[in-house]
Amino acid sequence: MADLRTKTAPEPKPECETRSRSAPVPWLVIIGVGEDGMAGLSATRHAELDRAAVIFGGPRHLALVNAGERGRPWPVPFSVAPVLAERGRAVVVLASGDPFWFGAGASLAERLDPDEWIAHPAPSTFSLAASSLGWSLEKTSCFGLHAAPFERLLPALSDGARAICLMRDGPAVVALAGWLSERGFGASTLHVMEALGGPRERVRSARAESFSLADIATPVAAAIEFAGRSGLARASGLPDERFSHDGQITKRPVRALTLSALAPRPGELLWDIGAGSGSISIEWCLSGGRAVAIETRADRAATIRANAREFGVDHLLHVVDGAAPDAFANLPEPNAAFIGGGADEVLLAALWERLPAGARIVANAVTLETEALLTLWHGRKGGELLRIELSVAAPLGSMRGWRPARPVTQWSVTR
Repeated sequence: MADLRTKTAPEPKPECETRSRSAPVPWLVIIGVGEDGMAGLSATRHAELDRAAVIFGGPRHLALVNAGERGRPWPVPFSVAPVLAERGRAVVVLASGDPFWFGAGASLAERLDPDEWIAHPAPSTFSLAASSLGWSLEKTSCFGLHAAPFERLLPALSDGARAICLMRDGPAVVALAGWLSERGFGASTLHVMEALGGPRERVRSARAESFSLADIATPVAAAIEFAGRSGLARASGLPDERFSHDGQITKRPVRALTLSALAPRPGELLWDIGAGSGSISIEWCLSGGRAVAIETRADRAATIRANAREFGVDHLLHVVDGAAPDAFANLPEPNAAFIGGGADEVLLAALWERLPAGARIVANAVTLETEALLTLWHGRKGGELLRIELSVAAPLGSMRGWRPARPVTQWSVTR
Protein backbone atom coordinates (compact mmCIF):
# COMPACT_ATOMS: atom_id res chain seq x y z
CA MET A 1 0.00 0.00 0.00
CA ALA A 2 1.29 3.44 -0.89
CA ASP A 3 2.40 5.81 1.87
CA LEU A 4 -0.28 8.54 1.89
CA ARG A 5 1.37 10.74 4.53
CA THR A 6 2.49 14.17 3.33
CA LYS A 7 6.19 14.98 3.30
CA THR A 8 5.77 18.67 4.04
CA ALA A 9 4.77 18.42 7.72
CA PRO A 10 6.23 16.33 10.51
CA GLU A 11 4.23 13.31 11.57
CA PRO A 12 2.37 13.90 14.86
CA LYS A 13 3.81 11.98 17.80
CA PRO A 14 1.41 9.17 18.69
CA GLU A 15 -0.27 9.34 22.08
CA CYS A 16 0.51 5.68 22.66
CA GLU A 17 3.87 4.45 21.44
CA THR A 18 4.06 0.92 20.07
CA ARG A 19 7.24 -0.91 20.96
CA SER A 20 8.68 -2.84 18.04
CA ARG A 21 11.21 -5.64 18.34
CA SER A 22 11.87 -5.94 14.60
CA ALA A 23 14.54 -3.24 14.30
CA PRO A 24 17.05 -2.32 15.41
CA VAL A 25 18.37 -5.56 16.85
CA PRO A 26 18.96 -5.15 20.60
CA TRP A 27 22.57 -5.48 21.68
CA LEU A 28 21.56 -6.91 25.08
CA VAL A 29 19.64 -10.16 25.55
CA ILE A 30 18.49 -11.07 29.07
CA ILE A 31 17.86 -14.80 29.39
CA GLY A 32 16.19 -16.55 32.28
CA VAL A 33 17.85 -19.91 32.84
CA GLY A 34 16.78 -22.80 35.03
CA GLU A 35 18.70 -25.52 36.81
CA ASP A 36 18.39 -27.68 33.69
CA GLY A 37 20.75 -25.29 31.90
CA MET A 38 21.00 -25.52 28.13
CA ALA A 39 18.53 -28.40 27.99
CA GLY A 40 15.77 -26.08 29.16
CA LEU A 41 16.50 -23.38 26.56
CA SER A 42 15.02 -23.18 23.08
CA ALA A 43 17.05 -23.28 19.87
CA THR A 44 16.62 -19.50 19.58
CA ARG A 45 18.18 -18.98 23.03
CA HIS A 46 21.03 -21.30 22.03
CA ALA A 47 21.65 -19.15 18.96
CA GLU A 48 21.66 -15.95 21.04
CA LEU A 49 24.21 -17.46 23.39
CA ASP A 50 26.33 -18.57 20.43
CA ARG A 51 26.33 -15.01 19.01
CA ALA A 52 27.25 -13.38 22.31
CA ALA A 53 30.67 -11.80 22.62
CA VAL A 54 30.23 -11.50 26.40
CA ILE A 55 28.00 -13.43 28.82
CA PHE A 56 27.27 -12.06 32.29
CA GLY A 57 25.84 -14.05 35.17
CA GLY A 58 26.54 -15.71 38.46
CA PRO A 59 29.22 -18.43 38.46
CA ARG A 60 26.46 -21.08 38.59
CA HIS A 61 24.67 -19.57 35.58
CA LEU A 62 27.87 -19.34 33.57
CA ALA A 63 28.64 -22.99 34.27
CA LEU A 64 25.11 -24.07 33.30
CA VAL A 65 25.53 -22.64 29.77
CA ASN A 66 29.25 -23.44 29.36
CA ALA A 67 30.11 -19.77 28.92
CA GLY A 68 33.85 -20.45 29.03
CA GLU A 69 36.15 -17.51 28.34
CA ARG A 70 33.21 -15.32 27.33
CA GLY A 71 31.77 -15.55 30.84
CA ARG A 72 31.88 -12.54 33.18
CA PRO A 73 30.73 -13.08 36.79
CA TRP A 74 28.82 -10.28 38.48
CA PRO A 75 31.01 -7.99 40.58
CA VAL A 76 30.74 -7.97 44.38
CA PRO A 77 29.05 -5.76 45.48
CA PHE A 78 26.57 -6.17 42.64
CA SER A 79 26.64 -3.58 39.85
CA VAL A 80 25.32 -3.46 36.29
CA ALA A 81 28.11 -1.06 35.27
CA PRO A 82 30.20 -3.80 33.57
CA VAL A 83 27.25 -4.68 31.34
CA LEU A 84 26.65 -1.06 30.37
CA ALA A 85 30.33 -0.70 29.55
CA GLU A 86 29.85 -3.31 26.78
CA ARG A 87 27.08 -1.29 25.07
CA GLY A 88 27.08 -1.96 21.33
CA ARG A 89 28.54 -5.48 21.54
CA ALA A 90 26.48 -8.67 21.50
CA VAL A 91 25.88 -9.26 25.20
CA VAL A 92 23.84 -11.85 27.08
CA VAL A 93 22.88 -11.52 30.74
CA LEU A 94 21.82 -14.68 32.54
CA ALA A 95 19.41 -14.68 35.48
CA SER A 96 17.65 -17.34 37.49
CA GLY A 97 14.16 -17.93 36.12
CA ASP A 98 12.36 -14.61 35.67
CA PRO A 99 14.94 -11.77 35.43
CA PHE A 100 12.33 -9.25 36.60
CA TRP A 101 11.47 -11.00 39.86
CA PHE A 102 14.32 -10.34 42.30
CA GLY A 103 16.68 -10.45 39.31
CA ALA A 104 18.88 -8.02 37.41
CA GLY A 105 16.28 -7.26 34.72
CA ALA A 106 14.79 -4.09 36.21
CA SER A 107 18.20 -2.68 37.18
CA LEU A 108 19.29 -2.96 33.56
CA ALA A 109 16.05 -1.86 31.90
CA GLU A 110 15.86 1.40 33.83
CA ARG A 111 19.28 2.41 32.46
CA LEU A 112 18.62 1.49 28.83
CA ASP A 113 16.38 2.59 25.98
CA PRO A 114 13.60 0.10 25.12
CA ASP A 115 15.17 -0.85 21.79
CA GLU A 116 18.52 -1.75 23.40
CA TRP A 117 17.40 -4.90 25.16
CA ILE A 118 15.08 -7.88 25.00
CA ALA A 119 14.25 -10.39 27.73
CA HIS A 120 13.25 -14.06 27.68
CA PRO A 121 12.06 -15.14 31.15
CA ALA A 122 11.89 -18.72 32.34
CA PRO A 123 9.70 -20.08 35.16
CA SER A 124 10.72 -18.40 38.41
CA THR A 125 11.69 -20.25 41.56
CA PHE A 126 8.40 -19.03 43.03
CA SER A 127 6.46 -20.66 40.19
CA LEU A 128 8.42 -23.89 40.47
CA ALA A 129 7.96 -24.01 44.25
CA ALA A 130 4.22 -23.31 44.07
CA SER A 131 3.80 -25.94 41.35
CA SER A 132 5.71 -28.50 43.40
CA LEU A 133 3.56 -27.91 46.49
CA GLY A 134 0.25 -27.29 44.75
CA TRP A 135 -0.02 -23.79 46.20
CA SER A 136 -1.97 -20.94 44.64
CA LEU A 137 0.81 -18.46 43.86
CA GLU A 138 -1.42 -15.38 43.91
CA LYS A 139 -2.31 -16.22 47.53
CA THR A 140 1.31 -16.73 48.56
CA SER A 141 3.70 -13.97 49.67
CA CYS A 142 7.06 -14.00 47.89
CA PHE A 143 10.32 -12.65 49.31
CA GLY A 144 13.96 -12.36 48.27
CA LEU A 145 15.95 -12.87 51.47
CA HIS A 146 19.40 -13.31 49.91
CA ALA A 147 20.74 -10.26 51.75
CA ALA A 148 17.59 -8.94 53.48
CA PRO A 149 16.73 -9.34 57.17
CA PHE A 150 14.10 -11.86 58.20
CA GLU A 151 12.01 -8.98 59.55
CA ARG A 152 10.86 -8.38 55.97
CA LEU A 153 8.53 -11.33 56.63
CA LEU A 154 6.63 -9.51 59.37
CA PRO A 155 3.74 -8.24 57.18
CA ALA A 156 3.09 -11.82 56.02
CA LEU A 157 3.59 -13.47 59.42
CA SER A 158 0.12 -14.77 60.27
CA ASP A 159 -1.32 -18.10 61.31
CA GLY A 160 -2.34 -20.06 58.21
CA ALA A 161 -0.54 -17.80 55.72
CA ARG A 162 2.07 -19.02 53.25
CA ALA A 163 5.29 -17.56 51.88
CA ILE A 164 8.07 -18.57 49.51
CA CYS A 165 11.51 -17.13 50.29
CA LEU A 166 14.64 -17.16 48.17
CA MET A 167 17.50 -17.89 50.57
CA ARG A 168 21.22 -17.21 50.47
CA ASP A 169 22.37 -20.70 51.56
CA GLY A 170 21.73 -23.59 53.90
CA PRO A 171 22.83 -21.84 57.13
CA ALA A 172 20.38 -19.02 56.32
CA VAL A 173 17.53 -21.56 56.22
CA VAL A 174 18.57 -22.88 59.63
CA ALA A 175 18.68 -19.33 60.98
CA LEU A 176 15.21 -18.65 59.54
CA ALA A 177 13.80 -21.63 61.42
CA GLY A 178 15.27 -20.24 64.64
CA TRP A 179 13.89 -16.76 63.93
CA LEU A 180 10.38 -18.14 63.43
CA SER A 181 10.59 -20.13 66.66
CA GLU A 182 11.71 -17.08 68.63
CA ARG A 183 8.63 -15.18 67.44
CA GLY A 184 6.10 -17.81 68.41
CA PHE A 185 5.89 -19.51 65.01
CA GLY A 186 7.86 -22.66 65.86
CA ALA A 187 4.98 -24.83 64.69
CA SER A 188 5.43 -23.52 61.14
CA THR A 189 6.39 -26.01 58.43
CA LEU A 190 9.40 -25.20 56.26
CA HIS A 191 9.63 -26.90 52.88
CA VAL A 192 13.32 -26.69 51.94
CA MET A 193 13.52 -26.72 48.14
CA GLU A 194 16.95 -27.20 46.61
CA ALA A 195 17.92 -26.76 42.94
CA LEU A 196 14.33 -26.74 41.71
CA GLY A 197 13.81 -27.69 38.09
CA GLY A 198 17.12 -29.47 37.65
CA PRO A 199 18.66 -32.92 38.09
CA ARG A 200 19.73 -32.06 41.67
CA GLU A 201 16.22 -31.08 42.79
CA ARG A 202 15.34 -32.10 46.33
CA VAL A 203 12.41 -31.11 48.58
CA ARG A 204 12.40 -31.81 52.32
CA SER A 205 10.10 -30.57 55.07
CA ALA A 206 10.53 -29.88 58.79
CA ARG A 207 8.93 -27.90 61.60
CA ALA A 208 10.75 -24.73 62.54
CA GLU A 209 11.00 -25.59 66.26
CA SER A 210 12.63 -28.97 65.59
CA PHE A 211 14.52 -28.10 62.42
CA SER A 212 17.47 -30.46 61.90
CA LEU A 213 17.92 -30.70 58.14
CA ALA A 214 21.58 -30.60 57.12
CA ASP A 215 23.61 -30.54 53.93
CA ILE A 216 21.30 -27.99 52.29
CA ALA A 217 22.49 -27.27 48.76
CA THR A 218 22.18 -24.02 46.83
CA PRO A 219 20.24 -22.57 45.12
CA VAL A 220 17.64 -22.97 47.83
CA ALA A 221 14.21 -21.63 48.62
CA ALA A 222 12.14 -22.03 51.77
CA ALA A 223 8.38 -22.36 51.39
CA ILE A 224 6.70 -21.67 54.73
CA GLU A 225 3.29 -22.61 56.08
CA PHE A 226 3.00 -20.28 59.07
CA ALA A 227 1.51 -21.66 62.28
CA GLY A 228 1.54 -19.70 65.50
CA ARG A 229 0.25 -16.63 67.23
CA SER A 230 -1.28 -13.74 65.32
CA GLY A 231 1.01 -11.49 63.32
CA LEU A 232 0.81 -7.76 62.70
CA ALA A 233 -2.68 -6.33 62.37
CA ARG A 234 -3.30 -4.69 59.00
CA ALA A 235 -5.49 -1.91 60.44
CA SER A 236 -3.80 1.37 61.42
CA GLY A 237 -2.90 1.85 65.07
CA LEU A 238 -0.53 -0.87 66.29
CA PRO A 239 -0.12 -1.18 70.07
CA ASP A 240 2.27 1.41 71.52
CA GLU A 241 4.35 -1.31 73.18
CA ARG A 242 5.39 -2.66 69.77
CA PHE A 243 7.58 0.45 69.37
CA SER A 244 10.66 1.50 71.29
CA HIS A 245 10.13 5.08 72.50
CA ASP A 246 10.89 7.54 75.26
CA GLY A 247 7.31 8.70 75.58
CA GLN A 248 7.47 10.78 72.39
CA ILE A 249 5.04 8.70 70.36
CA THR A 250 1.71 9.36 68.69
CA LYS A 251 -0.52 7.15 70.83
CA ARG A 252 -2.40 4.30 69.20
CA PRO A 253 -5.93 5.81 68.86
CA VAL A 254 -4.60 9.16 67.65
CA ARG A 255 -2.15 7.37 65.33
CA ALA A 256 -5.03 5.44 63.78
CA LEU A 257 -6.95 8.65 63.12
CA THR A 258 -3.82 10.35 61.82
CA LEU A 259 -3.01 7.57 59.37
CA SER A 260 -6.62 7.57 58.21
CA ALA A 261 -6.28 11.29 57.43
CA LEU A 262 -2.90 10.77 55.74
CA ALA A 263 -4.48 8.04 53.57
CA PRO A 264 -1.36 5.99 52.67
CA ARG A 265 -1.24 4.36 49.26
CA PRO A 266 1.31 1.89 47.82
CA GLY A 267 4.46 3.57 46.53
CA GLU A 268 3.69 7.01 47.94
CA LEU A 269 6.22 9.05 49.92
CA LEU A 270 5.60 10.58 53.36
CA TRP A 271 7.52 13.30 55.14
CA ASP A 272 7.23 12.65 58.89
CA ILE A 273 8.37 15.92 60.49
CA GLY A 274 9.48 15.66 64.11
CA ALA A 275 9.15 11.89 63.87
CA GLY A 276 9.85 10.98 67.52
CA SER A 277 9.71 7.17 67.60
CA GLY A 278 8.86 6.89 63.90
CA SER A 279 5.55 5.12 64.57
CA ILE A 280 3.68 7.10 61.89
CA SER A 281 6.43 6.50 59.31
CA ILE A 282 6.61 2.80 60.10
CA GLU A 283 2.89 2.19 59.79
CA TRP A 284 2.87 4.21 56.56
CA CYS A 285 5.61 1.92 55.19
CA LEU A 286 3.72 -1.19 56.34
CA SER A 287 0.89 0.07 54.13
CA GLY A 288 3.19 -0.12 51.11
CA GLY A 289 4.64 3.39 51.02
CA ARG A 290 8.03 4.99 51.64
CA ALA A 291 8.88 7.59 54.24
CA VAL A 292 11.41 10.20 55.25
CA ALA A 293 11.53 10.72 59.01
CA ILE A 294 12.96 14.09 60.05
CA GLU A 295 14.18 14.25 63.65
CA THR A 296 16.40 16.80 65.41
CA ARG A 297 17.45 14.63 68.37
CA ALA A 298 20.15 12.07 67.62
CA ASP A 299 18.90 9.60 70.25
CA ARG A 300 15.40 9.63 68.79
CA ALA A 301 16.76 9.30 65.26
CA ALA A 302 18.62 6.19 66.43
CA THR A 303 15.37 4.86 67.93
CA ILE A 304 13.56 5.40 64.62
CA ARG A 305 16.24 3.41 62.80
CA ALA A 306 16.02 0.60 65.36
CA ASN A 307 12.22 0.49 65.09
CA ALA A 308 12.44 0.44 61.30
CA ARG A 309 14.78 -2.57 61.45
CA GLU A 310 12.55 -4.35 63.93
CA PHE A 311 9.52 -3.95 61.66
CA GLY A 312 11.47 -4.87 58.52
CA VAL A 313 10.93 -1.51 56.78
CA ASP A 314 14.43 -0.05 57.08
CA HIS A 315 14.74 -0.26 53.28
CA LEU A 316 11.66 1.96 52.94
CA LEU A 317 12.30 4.50 55.71
CA HIS A 318 15.07 7.09 55.43
CA VAL A 319 15.94 9.03 58.60
CA VAL A 320 17.18 12.61 58.28
CA ASP A 321 19.00 14.04 61.30
CA GLY A 322 18.04 17.70 61.24
CA ALA A 323 15.36 20.30 61.71
CA ALA A 324 12.59 21.39 59.39
CA PRO A 325 12.29 23.41 57.25
CA ASP A 326 16.06 23.36 56.53
CA ALA A 327 15.90 19.56 56.20
CA PHE A 328 13.53 19.89 53.19
CA ALA A 329 16.32 21.16 50.92
CA ASN A 330 17.38 17.97 49.14
CA LEU A 331 14.36 15.76 49.72
CA PRO A 332 12.18 14.37 46.93
CA GLU A 333 8.64 15.76 46.77
CA PRO A 334 6.24 13.81 49.00
CA ASN A 335 2.66 12.76 48.50
CA ALA A 336 1.86 13.57 52.12
CA ALA A 337 3.42 15.27 55.14
CA PHE A 338 2.77 14.88 58.86
CA ILE A 339 3.69 17.28 61.65
CA GLY A 340 3.41 15.54 65.00
CA GLY A 341 4.37 18.54 67.09
CA GLY A 342 6.35 21.75 67.04
CA ALA A 343 4.48 23.38 64.18
CA ASP A 344 5.01 27.14 63.80
CA GLU A 345 4.24 29.77 61.20
CA VAL A 346 7.65 29.45 59.52
CA LEU A 347 7.39 25.67 59.22
CA LEU A 348 3.85 25.66 57.86
CA ALA A 349 4.65 28.41 55.34
CA ALA A 350 7.78 26.60 54.12
CA LEU A 351 5.92 23.29 53.90
CA TRP A 352 3.03 24.80 51.97
CA GLU A 353 5.45 26.41 49.54
CA ARG A 354 7.50 23.24 49.07
CA LEU A 355 4.75 20.66 48.60
CA PRO A 356 3.29 19.92 45.15
CA ALA A 357 -0.38 20.40 44.37
CA GLY A 358 -2.41 17.45 45.57
CA ALA A 359 -0.14 16.62 48.49
CA ARG A 360 -1.87 15.89 51.78
CA ILE A 361 -0.92 17.62 55.05
CA VAL A 362 -1.87 16.45 58.54
CA ALA A 363 -0.75 18.33 61.65
CA ASN A 364 -1.52 17.47 65.27
CA ALA A 365 -1.44 19.92 68.19
CA VAL A 366 -1.68 19.48 71.95
CA THR A 367 -0.76 23.02 73.10
CA LEU A 368 -3.07 26.01 72.99
CA GLU A 369 -0.55 27.98 70.94
CA THR A 370 -0.24 25.31 68.24
CA GLU A 371 -3.98 24.75 68.27
CA ALA A 372 -4.50 28.46 67.61
CA LEU A 373 -2.01 28.29 64.74
CA LEU A 374 -3.77 25.33 63.12
CA THR A 375 -7.10 27.10 63.55
CA LEU A 376 -5.66 30.10 61.74
CA TRP A 377 -4.33 27.99 58.87
CA HIS A 378 -7.63 26.15 58.62
CA GLY A 379 -9.27 29.53 58.10
CA ARG A 380 -6.73 30.41 55.39
CA LYS A 381 -6.48 27.14 53.48
CA GLY A 382 -9.57 25.14 54.38
CA GLY A 383 -9.46 21.41 55.00
CA GLU A 384 -10.80 19.73 58.12
CA LEU A 385 -10.23 20.67 61.75
CA LEU A 386 -10.83 17.81 64.18
CA ARG A 387 -10.69 17.81 67.98
CA ILE A 388 -9.84 14.41 69.44
CA GLU A 389 -10.78 13.85 73.07
CA LEU A 390 -10.21 10.38 74.54
CA SER A 391 -10.54 8.84 77.97
CA VAL A 392 -9.45 5.47 79.34
CA ALA A 393 -10.84 3.54 82.26
CA ALA A 394 -8.54 3.73 85.31
CA PRO A 395 -8.72 2.87 89.02
CA LEU A 396 -10.58 5.45 91.12
CA GLY A 397 -10.31 4.42 94.75
CA SER A 398 -11.86 0.97 95.00
CA MET A 399 -13.73 1.48 91.74
CA ARG A 400 -12.98 2.78 88.26
CA GLY A 401 -13.43 6.05 86.47
CA TRP A 402 -12.57 7.77 83.21
CA ARG A 403 -9.10 9.31 82.98
CA PRO A 404 -9.00 11.85 80.13
CA ALA A 405 -5.99 12.20 77.88
CA ARG A 406 -4.83 15.58 76.62
CA PRO A 407 -7.09 16.63 73.73
CA VAL A 408 -5.49 16.70 70.30
CA THR A 409 -6.42 19.16 67.57
CA GLN A 410 -5.84 17.79 64.08
CA TRP A 411 -5.79 19.80 60.88
CA SER A 412 -5.84 17.95 57.58
CA VAL A 413 -5.86 19.54 54.14
CA THR A 414 -4.94 18.82 50.53
CA ARG A 415 -2.46 21.29 49.03
